[in-house]
Amino acid sequence: MNYQQFKPEETLAFINSRVGQFNPQIGIILGTGLGGLVREVGINHMLDYKDIPHFPISTVESHHGNLIFGTISGCKAVIMQGRFHYYEGYSMYDVTYPIRIMHMLGIQSLLVSNACGAVNPLFKRGDLMIMSDHINFLFDTPFKNQSVSYRNRKLYSDKLISIAEKTALENEITIKKGVYCSLRGPCLETRAEYRMLRKLGADVVGMSTIPEALLSNNFKLNVLGFSIITDVGFPDSLKPAVLEEILEAAAETEPQLTSLMKKILEKLK
Repeated sequence: MNYQQFKPEETLAFINSRVGQFNPQIGIILGTGLGGLVREVGINHMLDYKDIPHFPISTVESHHGNLIFGTISGCKAVIMQGRFHYYEGYSMYDVTYPIRIMHMLGIQSLLVSNACGAVNPLFKRGDLMIMSDHINFLFDTPFKNQSVSYRNRKLYSDKLISIAEKTALENEITIKKGVYCSLRGPCLETRAEYRMLRKLGADVVGMSTIPEALLSNNFKLNVLGFSIITDVGFPDSLKPAVLEEILEAAAETEPQLTSLMKKILEKLK
């Protein structure tokens, strides 16, 4: 990978020419089927990914491709409506390029969401989970050929997790907490792989989020991750995964996640 082809300063200059000195406090990444939070945002500017110099383009059917600048719950935020995945053929640098830009824009915290499958038998379709930790089975890193200045083993902010748990309790939103494992995808796991993942300590499995969390940690950002469980991977009762059903499950739980995020942001402003 020739990192010289990426020019974040040019990307930042273009964004500032369109949005001015917006100075967002919060970065938000919306995963599969989770773009509804945008309806709650007072939008100042919306930039199509394809118009932003050096920015990747989302190729996944259920992902929009907009970088949104606006205010939600009194917080100025930059929001990715659609993310990038390793399985799309992008490098780790591509996948995490927006995090570099968000960091240059001045965010202090990152809220990231994903859709995933459960391997913990106590979880069910439609559950909402806070990410307490992760297992990286992508077997790659955004730090290849680069120096890493910050190695904190606790990637997900205890403070933000505590705020999220208390906020969920105050608003009677049922929430789980667990370990997210990311595999390369895009193929789904076999029965044997689901058994392995559970034995290794995973509660849910997906194909994203970890690269962004790793780089955010290096930038000393506070990270809070949410997973919506859209299907289950229980080996003895495994059924074919249907995209329409996954999106339906995300849509059913999304209002709870949107409400929770809004109320968390109220406490961060």
